Amino acid sequence: MTDIFIKSFNRAFYLDRCISSIYQNVSGDFRIKVLDDGTPKKYLDKIRKKYPETEIHLSPSYDQKGKAIEENLQSGKPVNGFEIPTTFWFDNIKKGSEYVIVTEDDVWFTSPIDIDDLKNQAKKFDIHLLKLGWLGNENERKDLNLKLISEDLESAQPKDLLLMNKTLMNAFFHNQYKFFTILYKLKVVDNLTTLKYWSLNSILMGFYKKEYWLEIWKEMDGKVDEKKQLINASVFYKKHKQNASFVSRLKTEAMKTTFQSSATNSYHEYGFDFDVNLFNHIINEAWLQGEFDPMENFPKDFSLAYFKTFVSDQINIPEFEKWVDKFQLQYEQMGCNVS
Repeated sequence: MTDIFIKSFNRAFYLDRCISSIYQNVSGDFRIKVLDDGTPKKYLDKIRKKYPETEIHLSPSYDQKGKAIEENLQSGKPVNGFEIPTTFWFDNIKKGSEYVIVTEDDVWFTSPIDIDDLKNQAKKFDIHLLKLGWLGNENERKDLNLKLISEDLESAQPKDLLLMNKTLMNAFFHNQYKFFTILYKLKVVDNLTTLKYWSLNSILMGFYKKEYWLEIWKEMDGKVDEKKQLINASVFYKKHKQNASFVSRLKTEAMKTTFQSSATNSYHEYGFDFDVNLFNHIINEAWLQGEFDPMENFPKDFSLAYFKTFVSDQINIPEFEKWVDKFQLQYEQMGCNVS
């Protein structure tokens, strides 16, 4: 049995799409566990009824987050998206299977995978992270030694990563004692160097040996601290760098995410007259009433035209379009395929 964990918050329409895509594309012995941080009960009840085998676990902050959603709809008070239940995630995944998939509600499977076969190959090749998707970003290929190790997997060994102890990695990522600056002046690193460490991590689309996921996410203290994740990953990987298959990936991506929606405004506050919390509420309600099809345009993302048919009376559409354009541009500039 392999556990598939889905981190979830207040986008039941995407959660439905995610779970449906699992049953459509994932074969083998698996169990779905939703780790929810505040999605209103009426939406979760519909998920429970539609997918009775799916386990739904509620965070300690579930009631508080639910109240925050209500306050936002009543008064416009922002939902604090920076309060993250990392300890809740960590404790649940720690109790999970030896290998786990950890994803989020706005991610879905686009092509078939056999989860038992992936587990067997992970054990055979001692894979700690198998990437099931990479946002269509092929830029990192130039920084990897890629080698076909089976019919559907290739090892993805990072090239030329600086690997040091935890103290030095902290100094490197936070430029303590001007460490990064000195390396920059010596032309040992450049402004893109730290991005290469993402070859060791996957927040949305990873099939993990649980031990490695726990190592990456330890000591997060209620924040998604990406620098700390990369420091933890690099320190652990340093001990295993001779294993060319430590990080591997599918030959072809099997997962996709959205670039036109967010759980809260916190990470995507662009200054436009668009409230993503109101947007999510409108779509959630249409979904609850059976009016919104969670698989529209699948396996691609929902079409903007489809979204607009539900929100045009309450949302400033030109501002919404500008928000989406800004969101997508942010990822396009990193090399992601947002189409």
